[in-house]
Amino acid sequence: MEERSGKIAKNTLLLYSRMAIVMAVSLYTGRVVLSSLGEVDYGIYNVVGGVVALFGVLSGSLTAAISRFLTYELGRGDAQRLRSIFSTAVIVQILLAIVIVILAELLAMWFVNSRMVLPDGRVVAARVVLQLSLLTFVINLISVPYNAAIVAHERMAVFAYISIFEVVGKLAIALLLSKASFDRLILYSGMLALLALIVRILYSVYCSRHFDECRVEWRLNTALFKELFGFAGWNFIGASSAILRDQGGNILLNIFCGPAVNAARGVANQVNNAVNGFVTNFMVALNPQIIKSYAVKEYDYMFRLAFNGARFSLYLLLLISLPILLNTQYLLSLWLVDVPEYTASFVRLVLVFAMSESLAYPLITIMLATGRIRTYQIVVGGVQCLNFPVSYLLLYWGASPQSVLVTAIVISVICEVVRLFMLKRMVQLPVGLFFKQVWLNVILVSVVAIIPPVLFFGGNSSTFSEALSSSLLSFLSTILSILFVGCNRKERSYVYSKVNSFKQRLYG
Repeated sequence: MEERSGKIAKNTLLLYSRMAIVMAVSLYTGRVVLSSLGEVDYGIYNVVGGVVALFGVLSGSLTAAISRFLTYELGRGDAQRLRSIFSTAVIVQILLAIVIVILAELLAMWFVNSRMVLPDGRVVAARVVLQLSLLTFVINLISVPYNAAIVAHERMAVFAYISIFEVVGKLAIALLLSKASFDRLILYSGMLALLALIVRILYSVYCSRHFDECRVEWRLNTALFKELFGFAGWNFIGASSAILRDQGGNILLNIFCGPAVNAARGVANQVNNAVNGFVTNFMVALNPQIIKSYAVKEYDYMFRLAFNGARFSLYLLLLISLPILLNTQYLLSLWLVDVPEYTASFVRLVLVFAMSESLAYPLITIMLATGRIRTYQIVVGGVQCLNFPVSYLLLYWGASPQSVLVTAIVISVICEVVRLFMLKRMVQLPVGLFFKQVWLNVILVSVVAIIPPVLFFGGNSSTFSEALSSSLLSFLSTILSILFVGCNRKERSYVYSKVNSFKQRLYG
């Protein structure tokens, strides 16, 4: 267990180093792209990309199934079944890509032509962007089994290097975009598709050279095909509810509020993706160990990983998000040339939503590890599907655009409670212990961390010195709150020992 914990720590450190680079480059890239495209074209790209992403409802469940089956069989050590799973996964993804292309050409094009709110002269550009976004989506879809193999083998260094290459490629595209005389919206979509193809080739070349199972046998294992689709079929409910919440909400905002509000939502999502990436990377390092622990029936270790994973996921988000929450408007004015209306409130709300969702990630991994997901997905996915109709009714009745995100936060908390009691039935998860060790813990840590910066600075920084001072105090108060309120004595001793070890290496 100590060796596995060390591996998690090493992989997490690798992924954090990757994420620090990715976040810095992504935030600057977002500024350049928004400035180059303009508010309207940027909003159009986000809506059209969202329409294509809706078809991820068909692929998201299979993606989770492929990742779970590969990791589970690695834990069990069945090499022959592992090869069969990978080959079947590649064939399935290709077949699914063909289905998605056909559906997208019919349904997505209908939406762009007849329902999407577009300025005069941008209809043709929106159609071209749809095709290029669909191409990018299909390329990424076919890459899924290769990505899953790298994560299942816990080769996080490779994952980090390719991700850094990808984000630097996006920065290069953004810089070229600012100099282009051709239609920038179309050019941007085309270059992203080309970058996705290059990344896809890198993943497949590495996997075929380093993993025995990643050599495709073009024979479909019908029994495994049914098993994968049986798992994915029920997981489809959860995947569809999440995409319906996110991309469906984006489409509702376009219909009721126009593309300018979509631009604000797009900026907020960029901030959320950059910040939430730290938690995502932590879970990428943690998930294989949770699934492998379930495969070999080490349930106590699995619960300990999940509980600590939930706590530390929120700690990480709080550490990064609190300075942003307290200085949102000023930081946006530094980052962007023109800040779309509603952006500040959207940024704050998506960060609160991300913190709520971070507690769910380890629990979802446990659910997927079991393979017994039918009832769970019907109940939890059904509750999550309420986002779309509730958001529609609120906007129809004249509520503000922010109501879409407030609805998502409320339903996220409800889903978390339902999820806990479902897992109690499935794997005897100790719900009372989770409330005590996770929920009560993170609430206390958050309250204690927020008090000092709010008392000294409030939340309306107007100068660089105020924002910097507020951010530094937020960071310090969060660190101290995590250490003395969130961590137990054993965890504090571990932190102290690592700090002392670092000092000894530093000073000889």
